[in-house]
Amino acid sequence: MCTTCGCGGHEAVVGSKTPYRHASRAAPFSAHAPGGHTHGDGHRHSPDAHAQARVIEVERDLLARNDALADANRRWLAERGIFAVNLMSSPGSGKTTLLARTIDAWKSRSPVSVIEGDQQTSLDAERIRATGAPALQVNTGKGCHLDARMVGAALAELDPPRCSVLFVENVGNLVCPAAFDLGEARKVVILSVTEGEDKPMKYPDMFCAADLVIVNKLDLAPYCDFDLAQATAYAQRVNPGVEVIALSAKTGAGFDRWLDWLAQAMASTQATCAELASLPAAWGTALPIHGREP
Repeated sequence: MCTTCGCGGHEAVVGSKTPYRHASRAAPFSAHAPGGHTHGDGHRHSPDAHAQARVIEVERDLLARNDALADANRRWLAERGIFAVNLMSSPGSGKTTLLARTIDAWKSRSPVSVIEGDQQTSLDAERIRATGAPALQVNTGKGCHLDARMVGAALAELDPPRCSVLFVENVGNLVCPAAFDLGEARKVVILSVTEGEDKPMKYPDMFCAADLVIVNKLDLAPYCDFDLAQATAYAQRVNPGVEVIALSAKTGAGFDRWLDWLAQAMASTQATCAELASLPAAWGTALPIHGREP
């Protein structure tokens, strides 16, 4: 996870905004001496033991802080009836192609906006804007995921319309994005047939967090020796009951099931918006975070 992978402490760029610091981590533990140190009770502790305890503490602090900001994002979205979907996958799964086709099929039903997450470039945001949907690029630099602060800053700049759909295309990564709540209503994980059916077992946290698993590039399945039944079984082993939809973002095969799922999930979410918006102020600010340190 990102408390150990080294992506913390970098600068992220949200749209046209000035870079701000990623949710920072505490300074690494510094040993008192190569062989550890002794407390007053004469009990000796190794630097490694203290370092491990410090990592656990920092990890909890980082995730708790992110969750508080995600709650603020969630309330802001709920008050406006905005249905937010976090799209997660490894690089090259076809997220952007899927998203572009989804926008073309959906935009007559309600407005669509997109937050694009990548380490560098605005290539995906440009592809999305070509569909006519507004898109804001978030470049994470060395970071391997979006976090709630980045998304809050993006919401403030993008300002999605009320009663709309917001897609967040996360950084391509099957590990860290699973741990970071963004304030979204649904998490969707996309698995390409070119990746093999074993990925749910190899990356269980990601698939366990999913509200839906999409198996994409179905048109390539005959050439990849891909076992859809096995992939579904693996996904449901780590996440019992999760729905799995197989489709091709290129040909459109199976796309109706995905659109039906979106419609049902959006209706379900918006039905609870009034209740969520009326939660006490202890939930956090009703405005998205603007990327400033508190």
